[in-house]
Amino acid sequence: MWMAVLWGAIAGSATLLGAFAVLKVSFNKRMIGMIMALGTGALIGATAYELLGEAVEKSGFTEAAIGFLGGALVFTIFDYLVSRSGGHKRKSSDRTESKEETDSNSSNAGMAIFIGTIMDAIPESAMIGLSLIEGGGVSAALVVAIFISNFPEGLSSTVGLKKSGYTNGKIMWMWVIVLAFSALSSFGGALLLQDASDSVKAIMSSFAGGGIIAMVASTMMPEAYEEGGPSVGFITAVGVFISLILHHL
Repeated sequence: MWMAVLWGAIAGSATLLGAFAVLKVSFNKRMIGMIMALGTGALIGATAYELLGEAVEKSGFTEAAIGFLGGALVFTIFDYLVSRSGGHKRKSSDRTESKEETDSNSSNAGMAIFIGTIMDAIPESAMIGLSLIEGGGVSAALVVAIFISNFPEGLSSTVGLKKSGYTNGKIMWMWVIVLAFSALSSFGGALLLQDASDSVKAIMSSFAGGGIIAMVASTMMPEAYEEGGPSVGFITAVGVFISLILHHL
């Protein structure tokens, strides 16, 4: 179980590293978009190869469909609620503010960004715990995919928090909390399902996968294209291929 905590923390630490990096160094938006595209492809591949494929093999299409579509629906509902409060900017590195954003409640927008980032981290990290239970060892594809995707999120979300008036010290503490949630989510994924049936494991792993794909489609892919341009299509494909390689190592 403690291995789940360790690997969840390692994957989640990328947001903290991204936040630290953007507070010290100025990053080009195109570079952030390309890193985000690579993470997008890696997450899509890891979800398909590590979660959905194994769920179907373990229990069949019915359980996979229930979990996957349910996870996507639940994430979409929560994403809608968080986005209405300003959380839709959690992956945006755009430093310009519109008059509407300036006049809005910056503190509420900053908190929505923070809550949205935690919401993104929970299904990602739970996948790591699930992989430990199902395979007996951590999935390198999952850890690498989540780490790659979390780094640009730490970059972009920190910019949003700075715009909302948060100090550097408070921002770093917020990302430490996100790291803790990542570790606990991984632990929870392993602990709750260690004695579960194959059907329950298939549903829950597919549920996490559905949440991941919904998150990727609604937040990462649009932002990656906006910041990186058409070239992110190829980079996303590279990310998927990296997941395929890691899956077969």
